[in-house]
Amino acid sequence: METKKPTPRELRRVAVASCAGTTIEYYDFFIYGTAAALVFPQVFFPALGPATATVASFATFAVAFLARPIGAIFFGHFGDKLGRKKTLVSTLLLMGIATVLMGVVPDSATIGVVAPIALIVLRVAQGLALGGEWAGATLLAAEYAPKEKRGLYGVFPQLGPALGLLLSSGSYLLTLAFMGNSNEAFLSYGWRMPFLASIVLVLVGLYVRLKVDETPAFKAAQAEAKNIPSRPPLFEVLRYQPREVLLAGGALTMLFAFFYIGTAYLTSYGTSPEGAALSRPVVLGITMGVSVVFGIATVISGALSDRFGRRKVIVFSCLVGMAWGLALFPVLGTGNALMFAIGQTFTMVLFAVGYGPAGSFLPELFSPRHRYTGAGLGYNLAGVLGGGLAPVLAPGLAASFGGIGIGLMLSICALLSLICTLALRETRGVTLAHEQATNIPQDAVS
Repeated sequence: METKKPTPRELRRVAVASCAGTTIEYYDFFIYGTAAALVFPQVFFPALGPATATVASFATFAVAFLARPIGAIFFGHFGDKLGRKKTLVSTLLLMGIATVLMGVVPDSATIGVVAPIALIVLRVAQGLALGGEWAGATLLAAEYAPKEKRGLYGVFPQLGPALGLLLSSGSYLLTLAFMGNSNEAFLSYGWRMPFLASIVLVLVGLYVRLKVDETPAFKAAQAEAKNIPSRPPLFEVLRYQPREVLLAGGALTMLFAFFYIGTAYLTSYGTSPEGAALSRPVVLGITMGVSVVFGIATVISGALSDRFGRRKVIVFSCLVGMAWGLALFPVLGTGNALMFAIGQTFTMVLFAVGYGPAGSFLPELFSPRHRYTGAGLGYNLAGVLGGGLAPVLAPGLAASFGGIGIGLMLSICALLSLICTLALRETRGVTLAHEQATNIPQDAVS
């Protein structure tokens, strides 16, 4: 089926909508990570002691990653059946409601064990929302983009982590400045302000997303599927493309591990007396600067994937990541702000180099009829392996083996991603408009 070529205005609108939506979702997701590092051990787990409280706090952070594959399946089903746009509006609303409610949960001193339980329930809701968000946002951009520039257009939703991290760190920095860096006030109520402010961003995101039309590739797939028996997208992707789901999850594991060690864990490490022993404003300021640098690197790497191919760019990030994992903590161990900034920046740039092409690589791997589900499952499987486990394991590894233990974990993740990426085919230049483009067996579409 011929699909109408999107106009430049439509492409701009889609770029803004995909970027704005993921930025807001990641802002909501990251303010929790920052709070897990700076606040929640004292507010929700005060009886556990500093070390155990930090582990418990990061465990609640990791809960969302376990929920993300479920969100990918649930929202992927509706995204493949009803469309990308409607599903993305739902994920944004769920994330926004959960985040605002987090801002009003009483602390453990007020309601006891109910407080961390409520926090975990809302964190699961965040995980479900983000599990359904990424695939839909990347499909929104990739399915509109011309195939020769899909790597470039695919970076717009990929800018969400950089901009979300910039906004989340900035919101805490402004809150601390407003309170005169009062630790007591910040722990009492100041940390809640970024959560409550999320409602404004969500309203803006909804306005932008409601202005976007459904993608041409989804319309084409729906038209072609009229005479094809309808099957649940999860069944289809597990029957016809389980290999791609598993390998995509392995290929992106390094990215999640580097990202969440480079953000959530290093935020805790940077302010800890046992770590870099820097002040909260210094660490948050460095993180804001780092978010700008890795945002630029994301755009460059996505554009380079249009020229050199998705796999080559991701493979490069894996190879360098294997070496850098072992070098990271010796660099951070110098204990000054400059070396902390260098260590965090390089870690996040390596993440960005692999992350930029992922916005086009995963959508290109899967058939249109189950593309939302397949891309979301692969992405969020990586989230469980790299983003969920790495921050939880890091404190224990540091206590037992020092920074080298965390570095070795990062290098192993990079090796896993390298092997899985090499096992996947190159996808640059494929069409997304028809089932046959992904070489699915004929009985999958007949």
